[in-house]
Amino acid sequence: MSFTPFKLAISAEMVFLDLPFTERVKRIHALGFSVEIWNWTTKDIQALVATGADFTSMTGYISGNLTDPEDIQQLLDSAQESLAVAAQLGCPSLNLHGTGLGDQGLPVKPVAQTTGRMWLSACKTLEKIARLGEDAGRVFLLENLNTEVDHPGTPFARADDTLALIEAVGSPHLKMNLDLYHAQIGEGNLIELIQRAGSAIGEIQVADVPGRMEPGTGEIHYRAIARALFGMGYSGVVGLEGWASGDSEVALERFRQAFTLDG
Repeated sequence: MSFTPFKLAISAEMVFLDLPFTERVKRIHALGFSVEIWNWTTKDIQALVATGADFTSMTGYISGNLTDPEDIQQLLDSAQESLAVAAQLGCPSLNLHGTGLGDQGLPVKPVAQTTGRMWLSACKTLEKIARLGEDAGRVFLLENLNTEVDHPGTPFARADDTLALIEAVGSPHLKMNLDLYHAQIGEGNLIELIQRAGSAIGEIQVADVPGRMEPGTGEIHYRAIARALFGMGYSGVVGLEGWASGDSEVALERFRQAFTLDG
């Protein structure tokens, strides 16, 4: 007997691109998946609520970063605004990056090298973020990114970096959004990485390499990763944050099959 031990979610930003955004959400929901969104400021929140979809993750800030005093306050203020929207959507998790991202995912303030002072500042900022999450009963997720292809100049980008910060903060309201597409490009050794991250993981995001499309289009053995996640007791969200190689509905079914196990 086959079974899916994870909650499967789809980024509505990257599939069914021929449809208006709210219609994408309806389509994903109708196919039995949960939904993830990026910048909530560009969305009709009440229309999204009316779809009845299960929202598992959304971007948890509008602007700011973890290290510069003025930008830290922007980050904290916009995180507070994002929490109010998350409450409307019933969304339990809010996503963060090492810095604010602009056009094409490039850092608003690129960093050539992270200093010790920046690490200390990031840790203190994330402690404040975790307290906001605790007060609201929600979890912030810090996502790893790759700097080789998609996000050059992003500080605290590697999975090792995000894991170190999360472990330093030590709060159940700050977890890791472990994006395996980014990790494969930047670090590899994915099964060892997810086992090492363990309870720090709040979500797994996936897409294949190269191309950032659904599982089965590239080099990552996602069936093996699914077995490893199940073996370590992970039963949380696995989100497809990737483009469809062709028909979106076919891509979503390939994703489902990659994370369906044989009993």
